[in-house]
Amino acid sequence: MANRGPSYGLSREVQEKIDQKYAPDLEARLVDWIILQVGGGIDRPDPGRLNFQSWLKDGTILCRLINSLYPPGQEPIKKITQTNMVFKQMEKISQFLQAAEAYGVITGDLFQTVDLWEGKDMAAVQRTLSALGSLALTKDDGQYRGEPDWFHRKAQENRREFSEEQLRQGRSLIGMQMGGKSGASQSGMRGYGMPRQIM
Repeated sequence: MANRGPSYGLSREVQEKIDQKYAPDLEARLVDWIILQVGGGIDRPDPGRLNFQSWLKDGTILCRLINSLYPPGQEPIKKITQTNMVFKQMEKISQFLQAAEAYGVITGDLFQTVDLWEGKDMAAVQRTLSALGSLALTKDDGQYRGEPDWFHRKAQENRREFSEEQLRQGRSLIGMQMGGKSGASQSGMRGYGMPRQIM
């Protein structure tokens, strides 16, 4: 974490609400997927939000993760260096976020670099990784490694083609919203000037 003192008052309440959104069971599933997807060579972190943050904080694992979702030779991040320099680590996190957006993760699902680096919103990091896993599973291009029930498949476009005859028949039907002979009526209505009878 950055060199910040403890927060008080409203700031503390907001941070506690953000921290409550963090899901330890999702953390375990994401760690399993990342280790399987990247192909080993990385140690499993101890359970816990701070351990998960320090595991991902330098950006190396994230860069290897996004590269593993592409075919060999088409990786978006060409050079992944192991470094202790803060700005280089934050640059790797930014590269991961740009590559994830290019992969198809919507901007609203992406976390900010400081959410991971300073541990401000680790639930947002979980959301980004979950969205990435769901997208990889949905693409079904053979690059996803993991259990199919770890993430949900995103909805696919299902275009329908109707013939001119079917469209013409649809125009002649009266929907139930418009009423019908057995639909809504005003029978039993009282005049506007009469009071309601409450018993």
